[in-house]
Amino acid sequence: MMLEVEDIQLGYDGTPVVCGLDFALDAGEIGCLLGASGCGKTTALRAIAGFEPLDRGTIRINGRVVSARDVRIAPEQRGVGMVFQDHALFPHLTVEANIGFGIRKLDRTVRRERIRELLALTGLSGLEKRYPHELSGGQQQRIALARALAPEPAVLLMDEPFSNLDTGLRRQMGDEIRSLLKARGTATLLVTHDQQEAFALADRIGLMFNGRMLQWDTPYQLYHRPVCRYVAAFTGRGSYIHAEVVDNGRIRHALGRSRLPVEIQAGPGTELELLIRPDDIRPDATGCRARVVGRQFQGADILYRLELPGGEQVGALFPSHDNFAEGESVGIVLDADHLVLFDPKQSAAIEGRA
Repeated sequence: MMLEVEDIQLGYDGTPVVCGLDFALDAGEIGCLLGASGCGKTTALRAIAGFEPLDRGTIRINGRVVSARDVRIAPEQRGVGMVFQDHALFPHLTVEANIGFGIRKLDRTVRRERIRELLALTGLSGLEKRYPHELSGGQQQRIALARALAPEPAVLLMDEPFSNLDTGLRRQMGDEIRSLLKARGTATLLVTHDQQEAFALADRIGLMFNGRMLQWDTPYQLYHRPVCRYVAAFTGRGSYIHAEVVDNGRIRHALGRSRLPVEIQAGPGTELELLIRPDDIRPDATGCRARVVGRQFQGADILYRLELPGGEQVGALFPSHDNFAEGESVGIVLDADHLVLFDPKQSAAIEGRA
């Protein structure tokens, strides 16, 4: 593993900010610490970079202990690259001078070739004599990335890398940077509060809350198999409807009946709550009738708010050619390959395949 974070804890003035954080990344993997402001994700990143000491636990980079309670290797000796939120470019240096700043001790020929390679890789060829203020925000982000990659770090750390870019550019840059990092095989960890950004870039995501990691998983698992209500809410829209266990291992709900996952032991009469994502529902003229009570046109899709026969409401995402008006009755069916179920009195999910 290129990065191993084992049960770390750290804080300020005796108050823990990060508690029991534990995860690992291999070469070529892109990981993300996701969470709201103040959850501890940036503090964890700073500890990995070497800017914050640990109270407990161990951090290893490329097999070497770089942080422990009695060990703290200096940031510049850890083999990490850092891309900051504000890019932190040197305004008085050209693009090529910015990229080459951290490799000044290399042989001149090797240094020049490394800069040329990174200019090409980041789409900056021909701009090497320009200054940062002469370039767009996206181009400045590429310079910062190239500068961080120039020393060929074992691990690349990115702190809210797209927060200063507009929405369209963030999406474009996310696609470009993921492809670039995958091509180089660099282990990368970024922090962000943006769920869509995390889903677009990361192979694995750790959702944090109050200094703890609630779930470390793939984007698919995080969205479709959340371990608790907080994870479900943070990673996307969802509605809860009442469900009740009936005979023969099935549950009854407003959309019909579904098979209870075999690993869930619950007898007839047990009351549960079923998480419904908007993409779990599809239109079907033969299905349960629901009334359209709201709609948001989103281009390729329309997000509907549907009222079920018993008064419960759910969101549903249909292709925009399925154009239903408010007040219209729509036939729908539950089309999920798994169920996410909750005890009404508990936060943790009871989850399994349908």
